[in-house]
Amino acid sequence: MMEIVVETERLILRKFTLQDAPFVLNLVNTPTWLRFIGDRNVHSIEDAERYLLNGSLKSYQEHGFGFYAVLTKESFQPVGMCGLVKRDSLKDVDIGFAFLPDSAGKGYGFEAATATMSLAKNTLKLKRIIAIVDPENEISIGLIKKIGLTYERMLQLSPDDIELMLWGKSLMG
Repeated sequence: MMEIVVETERLILRKFTLQDAPFVLNLVNTPTWLRFIGDRNVHSIEDAERYLLNGSLKSYQEHGFGFYAVLTKESFQPVGMCGLVKRDSLKDVDIGFAFLPDSAGKGYGFEAATATMSLAKNTLKLKRIIAIVDPENEISIGLIKKIGLTYERMLQLSPDDIELMLWGKSLMG
């Protein structure tokens, strides 16, 4: 059963299920994912199921939110993911998104991220949203600016990581 979280004019954001493992396997191994997000060692359906269980499915249980599958209403096929993540290393909840290469440039990212920001503010009552991004990822930086976040500082999530840009926005008022 499809657990829809939010709908937009063209998109449905729904909770991931283990049946999404083939899609996730594909998405996390696209060139842009590998370049800007990194290799998550998801190289089989079993790896993808584990990635979902330890990621979004666990987050739904622990926090009431996570990453969601983004489907077009036209095909009902997943074209990407967008959602919220609470990282142990960061105080605030962060918004993230990733789309299949053939879905890029169609405005899906903006549509999904805008709906996710609204969910964060109006449903989850979050006070603040952040985003972290590779400084070379100009497309994501453009989207982060477009949804109203402003650059705050550079940070490293772990000593081995590259420096990332941290963007933020208050959802109060």
